[in-house]
Amino acid sequence: MAKKILFVMTGADHWTLADGTKHPTGFWAEEALAPYEAFTAAGHRIVVATPGGVVPTVDRASLAPQFNGGEEGARKVADGLASIAELQRPVRLEDVGLDDYDAVFYPGGHGPMEDLALDANSGRLLTEALTSGLPLGVVCHGPAALLAARDADGGSPFAGRRLTGFSNTEEIQAGLADKARWLLQDRLVELGADFQEGEPWAPHVVVDGNLVTGQNPASAAPLAAELLKMLA
Repeated sequence: MAKKILFVMTGADHWTLADGTKHPTGFWAEEALAPYEAFTAAGHRIVVATPGGVVPTVDRASLAPQFNGGEEGARKVADGLASIAELQRPVRLEDVGLDDYDAVFYPGGHGPMEDLALDANSGRLLTEALTSGLPLGVVCHGPAALLAARDADGGSPFAGRRLTGFSNTEEIQAGLADKARWLLQDRLVELGADFQEGEPWAPHVVVDGNLVTGQNPASAAPLAAELLKMLA
């Protein structure tokens, strides 16, 4: 039976670095496209939500040939994204009710470090999704959004949960760690999560109850496969 999956995506087109510089970013192409293709191929429906309902910006770097197995792969990814009508008509995250959805998915890119990490609407949605038992998938820098989630006591509902996300090692190798105001792995450890680090850049997915997290872009497709199992 067709299910309805909510994609919560960043509305940011930059990431503010420690010196105040605005690093151009947005969402990472593969992390939105691979799950979108997997879910729609299985007959499910996608709704995209962003803060304020702004059309999400793709990180231009994520369309580069070196991240997509060459020129042909890069063209396929660009064409694939261009064909996703839902990206052009997102709903306002502020208006979203979880009752309408069967699963929730957060792609990454550095954008979530800028907006979703501080977004109370997203934080409430994540808390509700986690406690409701809905399949909840979050990949790469998407777990920055978990920083805004609070339970009734003001703590993090993700404290003590096994999860992963873009690692300090990967941020260092990507060349941005020394320019960042904070690193995702550090913040997730600080909130009490049991952070599970895999090999840099290799697929690594952690399942803890209804929470499914992926470490990096290569983890997006395997994460989608786990969510599909839960939906079935």
